[in-house]
Amino acid sequence: MIFENSIEFAKQLDAKDPLAAFRTRFHFPTFHSKAPIYFTGNSLGLQPKTAATYIQEELEAWAKFGVEGHFLAKRPWYAYHENLTSMVAKLVGAQPIEVVVTHSLTTNLHLLMASFYRPQGKRVKILCEEKAFPSDQYALASQVNFHGLPTSALVEIGPRNGEHLIREEDVLSKIQELGDELALVMIGGVNYYTGQYFDLKKITSAGHNVGAIVGFDLAHAAGNVNLSLHEWEVDFAAWCGYKYLNSSPGGVSGMFVHQKHAYRKDLKRFAGWWGHNKETRFEMEPGFDPIPGAEGWQLSNAPVLGMAAHLAALEIFEEAGMDRIGQKRDLLTAYLAFLINDVSERNQEKCTFEIITPNEPSKRGAQLSILAKGQGKQLFDKLTAFGVIADWRQPNVIRIAPAPLYNSFEDCYLFAQYLERALQ
Repeated sequence: MIFENSIEFAKQLDAKDPLAAFRTRFHFPTFHSKAPIYFTGNSLGLQPKTAATYIQEELEAWAKFGVEGHFLAKRPWYAYHENLTSMVAKLVGAQPIEVVVTHSLTTNLHLLMASFYRPQGKRVKILCEEKAFPSDQYALASQVNFHGLPTSALVEIGPRNGEHLIREEDVLSKIQELGDELALVMIGGVNYYTGQYFDLKKITSAGHNVGAIVGFDLAHAAGNVNLSLHEWEVDFAAWCGYKYLNSSPGGVSGMFVHQKHAYRKDLKRFAGWWGHNKETRFEMEPGFDPIPGAEGWQLSNAPVLGMAAHLAALEIFEEAGMDRIGQKRDLLTAYLAFLINDVSERNQEKCTFEIITPNEPSKRGAQLSILAKGQGKQLFDKLTAFGVIADWRQPNVIRIAPAPLYNSFEDCYLFAQYLERALQ
């Protein structure tokens, strides 16, 4: 498609957008004096308008039934997470037995690594990407320390000198190089800083070929890119619900464990009673009997209020479908990249912009990371004053995330207009 930098062209794209009506299903922030352009769905997604209704229903059930809400509420709390299972499975390309919604993201990563990072003999190393999200780095380093291993057991793969992205051939080569010393590959599916989407299928296959377990942090991938975790034979994964999935600040997390591990009661884990056999859970007997599949990694009963918010968001994703979301994501992001490059080319004497996110749609999701050459944070502050809600990453990167469910092509056009005005 040939793009144009005009409001008329943006409105034409919006008029043809099959997902345009979903924009009205979300609350946009009202704190700014101007109608905001919300481009931070990669940090915290907007609130679905049905979230308040669903949460209020549970508050009313709590008031009416007390503890009996576990069985008498409209959606009984005892099995509340089961309302989410089939929708989450579709979202990440999994079988229902392979997913569960519970706990928080880093908690789930630790629970999964307790089972799947089992260093033995010379096979002790973990491979992750350089400049992973700090929580991942902390979690991985602490796992290495927990097992009494030296810091060298954590191996990072980064971009080559002078480059921003990690070459996939370098990841695959490093896996091959580590070989029988590699216990675990644990990479962020989409890098939070650059927006690079890794080839999870190839990485999984390469890891398995050398005898390693492969898991992913999908915080920036779930609800953003199209996933097929079951088909790719990923061993485990976890993701949060509050970024692209629009499910409340600090909201509940999703967990994936491949079906091939579903009935492995021999897998060591940190157990809790909500992961125990449902048929005998209330007999309160000693001896942990894990539920088959991802549910067996649950610890405590469902955080119902957080799951109610998640339910509201997942219903929207179910209705829209990840195929349509993905199609709009690629067009929306491509149009926004065109506009940014157009502004950069016409204002080179003031500042140039380099989009460090991969150019190919298959290598990125709904995020563009803009390297601003020539101006610093004052440029970002001007954008904020215009009503653009984005985020800044040191030393000079602006991250913007045009979310297909609630962002429009007109949003992209207006962002480019504000970007050019901020340069003046």
